[in-house]
Amino acid sequence: MIAAVLSGRTHADLDRQSRPDTTTPLKPWIRPAKHLEPTFTAANWRILLANSGAGEADKSELYDARAQEQMERYEHNIENYIGTLRLPVGVIGPLRVNGIFAKGDYYVPLATTEAALVASYGRGARLISSVGGATTGTLAEGVHRSPGFAFASTTEAGLFVAWVIGAFDMLKEVAETTTRHGKLVELSPHLEGDHVYLVCSYTTGDAAGQNMVTIATEAVCRAIEAHSPVKPTYWFVEANFSGDKKASAMSFLGVRGRKVTASVELPGAEIEKQLHTTPKRMEDYWRMSALGGVMSGSIGVQGHYANGLAALYLATGQDAACVAESAVGVTRIELREGNRLFVSVTLPNVIVGTVGGGTGLPTQAAGLNILGLKGADNARAFAEVIAAVCLAGELSIIGALCSHEFASAHKNLARGKA
Repeated sequence: MIAAVLSGRTHADLDRQSRPDTTTPLKPWIRPAKHLEPTFTAANWRILLANSGAGEADKSELYDARAQEQMERYEHNIENYIGTLRLPVGVIGPLRVNGIFAKGDYYVPLATTEAALVASYGRGARLISSVGGATTGTLAEGVHRSPGFAFASTTEAGLFVAWVIGAFDMLKEVAETTTRHGKLVELSPHLEGDHVYLVCSYTTGDAAGQNMVTIATEAVCRAIEAHSPVKPTYWFVEANFSGDKKASAMSFLGVRGRKVTASVELPGAEIEKQLHTTPKRMEDYWRMSALGGVMSGSIGVQGHYANGLAALYLATGQDAACVAESAVGVTRIELREGNRLFVSVTLPNVIVGTVGGGTGLPTQAAGLNILGLKGADNARAFAEVIAAVCLAGELSIIGALCSHEFASAHKNLARGKA
């Protein structure tokens, strides 16, 4: 990297290049608009065509007739609209799920640009379904916001904690005036010197609930400001204690979104037939990989939850950034009597919904319809299907690594070379 930085440049060149530039005229600003309107989009495209690397062909790809026709559908999902993005979508299944809320055979859409991903998850789904399906369960629910409050002293912070716990019923009522579906179920204060982090935990119905809990918590903070006998010197609606869109030990040990688990017990003959390896070798791999995960400091131990989660989130209108926290969890493998293999996955931070957010957009709604899980009363079932999908992915990738087919599968499917 040092060689690349210094290549053809002197120290004086680097110094000049890195200084703030207040003399070169700035390119035109993209025009923000409160509502999506063709006039604003057209104006922004004129700016891009004149000042960026985009050409008319790029405009035609992003802002085609369909993107223009459906503009109103995206009103509450995007700002500075210039069109829509197309990703290839594959489908796997049927994936049989025997769960508390999900019961049946599911076809699962996956949107990705990574070759071999859909094939791998499809192979795992076929293996699971061939032995009767995965057992799944939703174990817990909760979405958090963690406002932070600063006080004049540690004593005042402690007095505030005593008051806020006693004020739970009042704050719960305030929070729930902002939402029909969200419920404030817990306040958990964490005192650090003269700061208090107040973890507000909600259930959010069938929505992922990120915006819901933010608006409710803002109302809680305003009520605290108005009614607390100990006034904070300042506060923030989120103080980075909630685990939002990041892997955190707190969420791993508890729940953020929905905590789900899926498991299956596989006969050795099916593993040999479909994964070209043995139960013993898969247990050997899991033991080594679990230690590798511990040595690397990973939160949880799993192979590639993020692959399936990202593809499924994109296909069904979820907040793709939530993969950062959703992809935390534990895969466990045990060799059992009769040459059978028990495999389970547990994901404590699955942030998904079947209403709200991007779930109503045209192609994303189609993805949920393929699953048969669009709309109210389906979010828990959706979370259980997600756990089963991750289980399928773990089985397939571990099988490929054990049979030494991992590299060849990517070579054949990604590069098209036998």
